[in-house]
Amino acid sequence: MSKINSIRKGCKDVFNAFLVSCAVYAGFFEFPVIKPCYDIPNRLISFSKCISCRDYNYWVHFYEDDYLFERLWRNPKKYLSILQRYNGVILPDFSLYRDMPLVMQLWNIYRSRAIGFWLQMNGVKVIPNVRYGDNRTYKCCCDGLPIKSVIAVGSHGTLKLLEDRAIFAKGLDVVVKKLQPVAIIVYGSVPESIFQKYKDMGIDIYHFTSDYGKAMESLKGVV
Repeated sequence: MSKINSIRKGCKDVFNAFLVSCAVYAGFFEFPVIKPCYDIPNRLISFSKCISCRDYNYWVHFYEDDYLFERLWRNPKKYLSILQRYNGVILPDFSLYRDMPLVMQLWNIYRSRAIGFWLQMNGVKVIPNVRYGDNRTYKCCCDGLPIKSVIAVGSHGTLKLLEDRAIFAKGLDVVVKKLQPVAIIVYGSVPESIFQKYKDMGIDIYHFTSDYGKAMESLKGVV
């Protein structure tokens, strides 16, 4: 790792190694370690909307299509001052599709953690977002994340199909067992069949309706 983080004369940093120049790593795949956070978001705003918003009393989330926040990875420094204005950030939610090669899933986990570490180094409050793909990622998706702190998960788009729901639930069981969170921020629906047992364990569940869900509720109101 020391070689990856070293500065080479005349070499352009196309891998954003500067993000983890002072990082400590955890697990076999050496994901950057994220410090714990105990704050609970008051409101959430997506990254794509936060750029032009002038109300900074939000936490920024990335539960939207990857192309809308890929620019943060391409040019992190450009958006740092914007993110610093908000109450905090939930780690980027780069997609982990089950039909992705494992190396791509691991790369997206790494990118999320690298950005999160760098944001913390620059004074931004960060809540870890835990994203897992197929069951191979269950073993490493928690590496480098704090135990007994606040975490976040996105359920939007993961519960409609029975197979997807089962995989989401199984993965979340693994996450809760490993991280023992004091609270879980959930972006999307919170079915009792999945989340009630965590409430019974004393874990606080904070539900934030997705933008899609809000839009559907608005349409129902019109009809």
